[in-house]
Amino acid sequence: MAELRQNRKWIIIVSGILVLFAIYVALFPPVNQARGAAGTAEAVAKVNGVEIDRNQLFDAMFKSGGNQMLQQMIDEELIRQETEKVGISVTDEDIEKEIDSIRATFSSDEEFEQALQSYGMTMESLKKDVETQAKLRKLLEPNVTVTDEDIKKYYDENLESLKTPEQVRASHILVKTKEEADAVLTELNKGADFAELAKEKSTDTGSAEAGGDLDYFGKGVMEEAFEKAAFALEVGKLSEIVETSHGFHIIKVTDRKDEYTPTLEEKKEDIREQLISEGISNMSTSWLEEVRSKAKIENYLETL
Repeated sequence: MAELRQNRKWIIIVSGILVLFAIYVALFPPVNQARGAAGTAEAVAKVNGVEIDRNQLFDAMFKSGGNQMLQQMIDEELIRQETEKVGISVTDEDIEKEIDSIRATFSSDEEFEQALQSYGMTMESLKKDVETQAKLRKLLEPNVTVTDEDIKKYYDENLESLKTPEQVRASHILVKTKEEADAVLTELNKGADFAELAKEKSTDTGSAEAGGDLDYFGKGVMEEAFEKAAFALEVGKLSEIVETSHGFHIIKVTDRKDEYTPTLEEKKEDIREQLISEGISNMSTSWLEEVRSKAKIENYLETL
């Protein structure tokens, strides 16, 4: 449940057009229409009677992000032309593979979906964005060599991070007051169904419909008080009332997983993919610089 998870910076690495572009399109007509006579544009704000109009906002946004956006679009077009030149095509499967690699950096599908929302993105817009990333991978992957020795070295050096930490799967019922929590706990101790009560009483809308289920989580994910209570419980047992910054919880642990150390064979293909991605990333900057140097690029941004 994202509301309980400690604050952390979500980063989705994609090579698509900046989200700012969508704001431009939504707010403004084409450039030559947006720049009408002074004072004729619609006001977007007023400060002590002084208007800030759409043209002023457009100019400020254009100056702050326009050059970066245009450079990204130029790079995307160069990549498109290079893939066309060598006959490379990107399939739906290629795009799904890129999305899966992004999704894997999140602890749950719910967290991934919330990250998309926080960036103002949808799954469809993400698919469009990662298409360029998929093209770049197909262009550069044949030039990346990963040996068994490389994989073994990575495994040995990163074993701690490859381990699956101890996890619990828990459900909870979140309410606003201690009195409400006391009443819920009393019902549960009398035999009430936890999942049904969660659907009826819990203020955590993200988990209530799933009967309060939060899926598996490890240490360092939830608030300290919640985590301490959850990891101390035996499977099937109820906690006492736990207070966090979100309210009052009754927790039920439904499963546990011990820490697990994967073998080299189990992680071999994952590591290979990781090293290939790193190789492509390291190679992409110099590759793009070379492609740019050979291309005829005319940038008219300064004249607008």
